Amino acid sequence: MTKKITIAIDAMGGDNSPDKTICGINLFLKKNLLKKDFQLNLFGDEKIIKEKFKKYKVPTESVVITHTDSIVSDEETPLTAIKNSKNTSMWNCIQSQITGDADISLSAGNTGVLLVISRMILKMMNEVNKPALAGLWPNQKGINVVLDLGANIECNENNLVDFAELGSALYKALFPNEKPLVSLLNVGSEEIKGTDTLKKAYKKLKNLSNENNFIFKGYIEGNKIMNDDSKVIVTDGFTGNIALKTAEGTAKFIIDNLKKTLMENLFSKISLIFSFLSLKKFKEKLDPRRYNGAIFLGLNGPVVKSHGGTDSIGFYHSLDLCYKIVKGDLMSQIKNNLNHLNSDNKES
Repeated sequence: MTKKITIAIDAMGGDNSPDKTICGINLFLKKNLLKKDFQLNLFGDEKIIKEKFKKYKVPTESVVITHTDSIVSDEETPLTAIKNSKNTSMWNCIQSQITGDADISLSAGNTGVLLVISRMILKMMNEVNKPALAGLWPNQKGINVVLDLGANIECNENNLVDFAELGSALYKALFPNEKPLVSLLNVGSEEIKGTDTLKKAYKKLKNLSNENNFIFKGYIEGNKIMNDDSKVIVTDGFTGNIALKTAEGTAKFIIDNLKKTLMENLFSKISLIFSFLSLKKFKEKLDPRRYNGAIFLGLNGPVVKSHGGTDSIGFYHSLDLCYKIVKGDLMSQIKNNLNHLNSDNKES
């Protein structure tokens, strides 16, 4: 009998939870009615969760609920969480990977606490020096993987090489029929541009590039991230987080002003009738909920962080991402990539 994909879920973390998380779970279950290859393990207040299941008419066939007494609040600091979080839904959600009861963990709770708890419980992979926070970005034809998005403010060239290996492994897990095309985010595309760290990383990645692992495309500028020239964009956490927030703000600015312009007068409202389907498609492409879910990479188990302020649709997409990550055997992909990295380092 094939082992089921088991996803551990912190049902209580994030704004408007557990309503948001349970409605997102409900959507996932309805969209996967015919699939029998997964199980969802929920952690949180059992009484409240069961009441919400009843309220939203959620099917329970593929769901297991484990009661926990408390929640990690948004005000909690990583330092205090270490002392106070062992009976929380977040802690137990991560811990279930250690006990073999889950393949992946998902939470919309406090990001800093989640990263610290995940690293404490799951530990770093021996081959990786720093964990990375990876996200999905839309491009002209599909999706990019971008990392690091804020886990590490400062990185050396070896960290950036690790991120390339981790990011390309994630891309292969999500899109097994496509080649990971890797680029380093820089101020220009010429080889002579950038910091010493970027230049050293460039040389290392150029030597590692091959058909079996990833194809290194060189440098990429910020205005070309969404061109589909590269599939995996590598940068340090400081630059990556600024790029992420800038992209989110720009997308919101465009959508908000487009709405405002289309509602300005009678003629613009009439034009909306004829262009409704095209505008709907445009809005869906830029909808951040479709790309919800940042992935902690470099630990001995995958952890996905859903945006705390997203709604049930956004949470559904992060849950669907968890399913695809396990289905694509992410951890094996990472180990294969890191073995390749180590063998190349020994040869050099």
